[in-house]
Amino acid sequence: MNETKEIFIKQLQEFAKTLTKYVSTHSGEWNIKGFIDIHQNIYTISSDSKIISKLLEIQLFPKFKVFAEKNGYEIVLAEKQNWYPDLSFVNKANPQIKFAVDIKTTYRLENYTGFCNGFTLGSHGEYFRNRTSLKNIQFPYSDYQAHLVLGVLYTRALSTDINETDILQLSELDNVTSVIKDLVFFAEEKWKISSDRGGSGNTANIGSIHYIEDIFNGNGIFSKLGESIFDEFWINQNVLQVPNPKIKGSFKRLTKLSEFLNFKGIDNSLINSPRPKRKNKS
Repeated sequence: MNETKEIFIKQLQEFAKTLTKYVSTHSGEWNIKGFIDIHQNIYTISSDSKIISKLLEIQLFPKFKVFAEKNGYEIVLAEKQNWYPDLSFVNKANPQIKFAVDIKTTYRLENYTGFCNGFTLGSHGEYFRNRTSLKNIQFPYSDYQAHLVLGVLYTRALSTDINETDILQLSELDNVTSVIKDLVFFAEEKWKISSDRGGSGNTANIGSIHYIEDIFNGNGIFSKLGESIFDEFWINQNVLQVPNPKIKGSFKRLTKLSEFLNFKGIDNSLINSPRPKRKNKS
C-alpha cells in the first residue's frame, strides 16, 4: 500500500507541473478574463479568493479527469460544498485505495519577499478526530491512504488595474487585465506543509506555513516529527489540557506544538521552525 501511495503522490506532483501552461497566457496572466453574457458583454472577475478558487476548480476539472483515467482512478466529487475533500481518487482495480485531494489557493505577499498568505488545509474537527465519522466528509478520513493538497500560488493584480464595474465588449478582450498572474502549481501531503496555527478566524481549520520555498519542498513545522505527531497534535488542539507556564499549578488548553511536545516528553528541537516574515524595506 505504501508503494501505491508513493506512486500516486509522484504522479500528482508531475501532473501539477503541467497546469501553469494550461491556465496561463503567454505573458503569464490567468487566461480567464471574466464572465460573458448572451449579448457578448464581459464582466470583470472579482479578486475575491473564494471566486478565484472556484473558477480554477471548474477550469481544472477536465484535466483532473484525464489524469485520473490515465492512472486508473475514478473521481468522486464532494457531495456538498463544505465537505472534505474536493476530489476523492478511487482506484478502479481496488476501490479500497483512495486518495483525498483538496484544491487550495493563496497569493504572494507584496511586502514580504518569498512569503505567501498561507493555505487552509482542512478541518481538525469531527471527521479529523473521529476517523470513522461521515460528518462533512465524502468517505471516512481513515479510508484515505493519503491526504494531499493541490496548491495554487499566484500574484494578485494591482487594484488600480482592475475595475469591477466596467462592462466590456468581446472585441476588447485583449485589453482586459487578469485579476491574477504568475500561477504556480504544486502537490504535497498536507501534514508536510502544516504549521501549528489555525488557518482562518475562529473555524477549526489547520493552517500552513508561509515561506514559499519551504511549502514547495514539504518543509513544514512537522516535517521532522512525522505524520503521526501531526495527527495527534491537531486531534488534541484546543482540547487537551496542558500545564500553564504562566500560572503555577494551573492548566490551559493546548495551542502550541512546543506545549504538546513538552507534555509528551519529546525533544522540542525536532520542531522545524518556520521562517519569520521580514517586511521589505521601502
